[in-house]
Amino acid sequence: MTIAILGGAGKEGSGLALRWADAGHRVVIGSRDPARAVEAAAEINAAIGREAAAGADNMSAAAAADLVVLAVPYAAQRATVEGVRTSLAGKILIDVTVPLVPPKVSRVQLPEGGSAVEAIQKLLGGDVRVVSAFQNISAHHLKHLGAEIDCDVLVCADDKEAGELVVGLAREIGLGAFYGGVLANSVVAEALTSVLIALNQRYKVPGAGIRITGIPRD
Repeated sequence: MTIAILGGAGKEGSGLALRWADAGHRVVIGSRDPARAVEAAAEINAAIGREAAAGADNMSAAAAADLVVLAVPYAAQRATVEGVRTSLAGKILIDVTVPLVPPKVSRVQLPEGGSAVEAIQKLLGGDVRVVSAFQNISAHHLKHLGAEIDCDVLVCADDKEAGELVVGLAREIGLGAFYGGVLANSVVAEALTSVLIALNQRYKVPGAGIRITGIPRD
C-alpha cells in the first residue's frame, strides 16, 4: 500500500511514516515545503536501510497514495484538507487531528460541535471515508524502532470496513488497536490527548498512553 502522510515531516507524522515504511509500505511524505518532505523521507530511508519513503508537496503526495493520513496541527487541519480535496475522492483519510489550543494544551478545548475529525467527514461528504486514529500515541514511542509500545489506539469511523483496515495498519506497527465505534466517538480520543499531556507534565514522563482491558488480544 502507498500511504501519504500530510504533515509527515512533523513529529507524529514522521513517526508513523517510519513505522509503516519499516513494515513494508511505500510512504510519501507530504508538506507545504517539499524540500522539508524530501529531507524527512531521506532520514526514514537511512533509518531502515532501504528506499521506502519519498517526499513531495501535499497535493502530489495525496494524489500518489492509496490511503492518506492527516497529521497536521489543528490550526492547519481544514485548510490542508481543502487544499488536497480533489485527490481524496474514493480514498480513506486517517485524521490524527487533536484540537489543541496553545498555550493551554493540557486543557480540553473541543471545537463547537464536538469532534474535530467528524467535522472533516461532514466537509468532505460521502466520497471520502474518514477514520479517526492515533491521537493518543506519543511520537516519542514511534521513533524507537524495535521497542515495544505500551499503548493502545482507539479507531473511530462511520464506515466499519475502513475502521477495521486502520486497526490492522495500527497493529502492523506494534500498537494495540480497537474499533471504537462511529466517528462521533472520536471526541473521546481527541479530548483524552490533553489529559495525557497533563499526565506527562505531572509525572515527568515523555509519553503516557492508554490500555484497553477486558478484550482478548490476538
